[in-house]
Amino acid sequence: MTYRSGDTDRWVAEPPKRAGRTEFQRDRARVLHSAALRRLAAKTQVVRAGSGDFPRTRLTHSLECAQIGRELGAALGCDPDLVDAACLAHDLGHPPFGHNGESALAALADPGGALPCGGFEGNAQSLRLLTRLEPKVPGAGLNLTRATLDAALKYPWTAEPVPAAGDARENVTPRLPAKYGAYQSDRAAFEWIRAGAPGRRRCLEAQVMDWADDVAYSVHDVEDGLQAGLISLKNLADPAERADVAAVALAYYCQPGWQVTVAELEAVFAEFTRLDCWQFGFDGGPASLAAAKNLTSELVGRLCQAAEDGTRAVAGPAPLRRYAADLTVPRRQLLECALLKAVAARYVMSRGEAMAEQAREREVITALALTLARSAPAALDPVFHPAWDAAAGDEERHRVIIDQVASLTDTSALAWHARLPA
Repeated sequence: MTYRSGDTDRWVAEPPKRAGRTEFQRDRARVLHSAALRRLAAKTQVVRAGSGDFPRTRLTHSLECAQIGRELGAALGCDPDLVDAACLAHDLGHPPFGHNGESALAALADPGGALPCGGFEGNAQSLRLLTRLEPKVPGAGLNLTRATLDAALKYPWTAEPVPAAGDARENVTPRLPAKYGAYQSDRAAFEWIRAGAPGRRRCLEAQVMDWADDVAYSVHDVEDGLQAGLISLKNLADPAERADVAAVALAYYCQPGWQVTVAELEAVFAEFTRLDCWQFGFDGGPASLAAAKNLTSELVGRLCQAAEDGTRAVAGPAPLRRYAADLTVPRRQLLECALLKAVAARYVMSRGEAMAEQAREREVITALALTLARSAPAALDPVFHPAWDAAAGDEERHRVIIDQVASLTDTSALAWHARLPA
């Protein structure tokens, strides 16, 4: 199977600007040069951007995700520039303060919130940026190809309100699903992207992007935690500590269909951390920094090679792309990845100090959005004035406010908040 002509279609037809470039190379260049990608340099990955020189930001995470996804995709037969572009684009919609800011905006924008407009979800906001907000082609955002946009869709379905679980009463505010890839207001673009796609199935390139994202942040968050002194390799050798991590992994990072138990996770974790690459002491010196970097390299290679081998075992040796196959990650590596995520959650994100800071960040986001709603359009950046002026009602105006706040970085959100009237 090769990429078809429809895969390289754009919402707005554009002639090539320079001979010799593929359409997917153009896509990658557009994402790489976008203002939305640059803003990720000052957006939180795990610890607040600017709090130290070593920890990842959303930008460095996206660059690392792109490198991992590009190589894994190429090994399977996907176009490397297409996968690279999707990986670079996957976090563009994240607001200030990472997932914490996302939850604050969702509380405002969901049905029943103070600014209801169809919800807020970082992945749906990424699609909105790519197809509407990022200035490149008027009315089409970056005007990427259909295949690249499809590869950027981690959740290929729209926000469909559903009744609250177990509540059949009338006049009950519906809830939105926890994850979705497009707002109802962006349905036209979503349906164009998914034309001919099989239901909710993700294309192979999107699955590669998703696994590259999981691998990048699960491994690198551990490295950042080691560097910050928040994660101790000695603690990970303690059975009681491993049990705590396993419980976190089961509660937050394992899918119900995996049918895994805490006991199995503890056993996997014990074997996993007995690998040679884990056997070092970390004191921040050159030798331990090199050992930590070797750990990340070994883990990234292990998780990616497992995905490549698992996929080839099912789909065979031919080049794979689009809907020719699914990425098959062995169960063992799924559990190892979940445990790595749980390590960062247990020792970095669940600290009392971090929880207090997160509460303050949510207050900043909420105060900013409500103040902007009262003072718009004068307080909005000029790029949002046309959308405000064209809004047909409160819901569309609320969406403009949400778009404005989501576009801010950690730094600019704090600066805007500091200027609010006392």
